[in-house]
Amino acid sequence: MQSTAAVSVSASATASRGGARSEAARRPGGIRVCGLRGEALTCPSLRISQAPARLAAARAAAAANGAVAGSGGGFDYDLVIIGAGVGGHGAALHAVEEGLKTAIIEGDVVGGTCVNRGCVPSKALLAVSGRMRELHDEHHMKSMGLQVSSPGYDRQGVADHANNLASKIRSNLTNSMKALGVDILTGVGTIVGKQKVRYGKAGFPDKEITARNIIIATGSVPFVPKGIEIDGKTVFTSDHALKLESVPDWIAIVGSGYIGLEFSDVYTALGSEVTFVEALDQLMPGFDPEIAKLAQRVLINPRKIDYHTGVFASKITPAKDGKPVLIELIDAKTKEHKETLEVDAALIATGRAPFTKGLGLENINVVTQRGFVPVDERMRVMDADGNVVPNLYCIGDANGKLMLAHAASAQGISVVEQISGKDHILNHLSIPAACFTHPEISMVGLTEPQAREKADKEGFEVNVVKTSFKANTKALAENEGDGIAKLIYRPDTGEILGVHILGLHAADLIHEASNAIALGTRVQDIKFAVHAHPTLSEVLDELFKAAKLQPREGRDSKPR
Repeated sequence: MQSTAAVSVSASATASRGGARSEAARRPGGIRVCGLRGEALTCPSLRISQAPARLAAARAAAAANGAVAGSGGGFDYDLVIIGAGVGGHGAALHAVEEGLKTAIIEGDVVGGTCVNRGCVPSKALLAVSGRMRELHDEHHMKSMGLQVSSPGYDRQGVADHANNLASKIRSNLTNSMKALGVDILTGVGTIVGKQKVRYGKAGFPDKEITARNIIIATGSVPFVPKGIEIDGKTVFTSDHALKLESVPDWIAIVGSGYIGLEFSDVYTALGSEVTFVEALDQLMPGFDPEIAKLAQRVLINPRKIDYHTGVFASKITPAKDGKPVLIELIDAKTKEHKETLEVDAALIATGRAPFTKGLGLENINVVTQRGFVPVDERMRVMDADGNVVPNLYCIGDANGKLMLAHAASAQGISVVEQISGKDHILNHLSIPAACFTHPEISMVGLTEPQAREKADKEGFEVNVVKTSFKANTKALAENEGDGIAKLIYRPDTGEILGVHILGLHAADLIHEASNAIALGTRVQDIKFAVHAHPTLSEVLDELFKAAKLQPREGRDSKPR
């Protein structure tokens, strides 16, 4: 999730930003392709005191487009958002900035999965695991002249750290919306007709409101395959694991994607032995294969982790009556029984499923696809006949395009741009992803197999270059030389197709590459960018400089 400190801007600064937006709008075809933006409140008094002037200016501008509240149609709101997670929050803040009267409906707590049961508390646990790894790595500490004896941890203290962080960020998000005049409506939202939403909670009468535009932002829940019995204590999902109610001696993790990898980092740092159960033939499916191979060498093999690949967990029974957790494994292809594991606990990390039941989509002739709400490239909801449902959008995990919190926020901002009269299409290939293990993994764009498949279909060549963290001064100063960066690009045009990083602070480094893809910056241009020395960013500097382009008459090799 993105969370940047924000203070109010002056009228002149707002005007300047508006000028930049107007310039961006004059791109060919009138379509603006995205960047990301997010805000979180850290100084309520400053924001509240200056917000009215800012909103007045925004609403005056919106009035010119006929989008301001009360400008006709008799709607209660210009925009109603169902779901107050990171996606809904990002859309709400941008809508207020555009002068739209906005309400957000939340049936649980503000912040959604990311803040309360996902990326925020998990990063608190991973921060602890990172410290523990350092303190326990005697060779690493001695090489830097440090001596540490008997490092330990307090399980409840670690759990409290994660819970306190989630509470703080949840409060920040709530305060930021209230300060800007977003109405936060408590209850479960249901679409009851065109531009109509009903909301309410048990024990209270339902209320119905109307909106010029509606955004569905209901997110997702952990996916639990058939045959797995969840008790929340010995067999559980990431929702339960983040509470860290126990640290089992031996835990099986079903699924080796982002969630499974991060929790393996946490549990092994705290002393657990881990067994991965993966349905595909290799660990870390979805990652670039070369990065996954190196990640296995760094993140799996040296640790107390073993694994079973090409198998399904057909049945998992919680521990009870003194018996351990039982996991029945079958061959993923033949479905024949292979073996039964006996472990202390099992974490189900098999992905997430959209939370779209009860939205009332049947009232507007919308049929979900495996639970996902069908949308077009502008996040407009499509009905059962393939037609766009007017004034209805769906963002984030609920549409399944890219199940990342910051992707949901970017989609929400893109939708608000459209509502405000500015056509906008989000380039999903420019959205980065990260796995916060130690060291971290990050990526943006295509994997090498995906790039080569695209090249075969479209008739162009693909080149790959790599640089090592072992050649980076800052990484060596930290004694953290394990890692590589990989660039996949077109040698004929210099187009960046994908960048993948495994190494120290990879999650922070990836954004130079993602912004380059978003802005259409080519290798021949970005190679002239200057990076401070000595910094980890020089890993990417060397990466871009290593790219070789095909000779082409008239190619401009000078910095622009």
